Amino acid sequence: MTRYIHQLPEWPRFYWNQEVLAAPLAVLRHKQGRLLGRMEALGFSLQKEAELETLTLDVLKSSEIEGEKLNAEQVRSSIARRLGMDIAGAVPAERDVEGVVEMMLDATQNFDKPLTKERLFGWHAGLFPTSRRGLRKITVGAWRTDAEGPMQVVSGPVGKERVHYEAPSAALLDREMTRFIEWANEAGGTDPVLRSALAHLWFVTIHPFDDGNGRIARAIADWLLAKSENSAQRFYSMSAQIRQERKAYYEILERTQKGTLDITPWMEWFLDCLDRALDATETTLATVLRKTRFWETLAGTAINERQRLVLNRMLGGFEGKLTSTKWAKIGKCSHDTALRDIQYLIEKDALVKNAGGGRSTSYSLKGIDT
Repeated sequence: MTRYIHQLPEWPRFYWNQEVLAAPLAVLRHKQGRLLGRMEALGFSLQKEAELETLTLDVLKSSEIEGEKLNAEQVRSSIARRLGMDIAGAVPAERDVEGVVEMMLDATQNFDKPLTKERLFGWHAGLFPTSRRGLRKITVGAWRTDAEGPMQVVSGPVGKERVHYEAPSAALLDREMTRFIEWANEAGGTDPVLRSALAHLWFVTIHPFDDGNGRIARAIADWLLAKSENSAQRFYSMSAQIRQERKAYYEILERTQKGTLDITPWMEWFLDCLDRALDATETTLATVLRKTRFWETLAGTAINERQRLVLNRMLGGFEGKLTSTKWAKIGKCSHDTALRDIQYLIEKDALVKNAGGGRSTSYSLKGIDT
């Protein structure tokens, strides 16, 4: 009995209704062009800041989709270093963070390079520098072997698991991935945005690795989206939007993988999700402009690295209220030093004391949070 699309005799001859997709694709292409035009008008420094914000978000959210939470400061510092940006409070990144960042930047910065088996193996090895996912040993930098049984996507407690999907057997992977890679590198024909949607689906359906398939599929999709714009600069995050719509994402994947090779519904969903990702760029842009306006008000004011670190953390979406205790923790300084920093910034009109007092005393950015 055929249960999944890769078991269909006509696999992988995907098709879709071009008339259904023509209008949303045209809207997307227009938005892509308009966004790149807006970013060019911002100037180089703001472009780099917007790109740093976007890439940081993309790396964090792509990992969150798989249930992994990375350290945001490590991710931001790693990306900034690779973009040649000097940022306050840069911190060293752990190997797993460096691996994810390297993969995402290689996919987008080197969009003009072909996709190869060796490139995919390098990405995979970067995701799992210890060859483990938690306590589980995994095959790294090579296709999976199915030594422990078929590759399945499951949910639910032990003994009551629900199988959502079962991938092709490991014996078929060389053939399947050779065919996929050859298609991915073809020039011309289908619009690159549609190719991005198809590549994402096709790759996760093959599911060639022991782990990390979702993140690599999204990196491949970003590689093709960068090709669609002929630009290495990223100003929107598909992964961040998928994270917001995670339930719908897994539902449409499961329906498609259990359906026919008419993948019009998947393509529609992908284009709609990408459209919302482009709209969400307004939030990124607002954050960048907010930071810029704030620092313009402090032009000529002496700010040390510790103060700049905490202020940038507040500008980037600080959780909760800032207290002297939190300042000391973020700035890695004594409580007395934190209080001196805060008092100085109040005098320079950068911070204001919120209502309340004693241990509940907290502070906000003047003119932004007040």
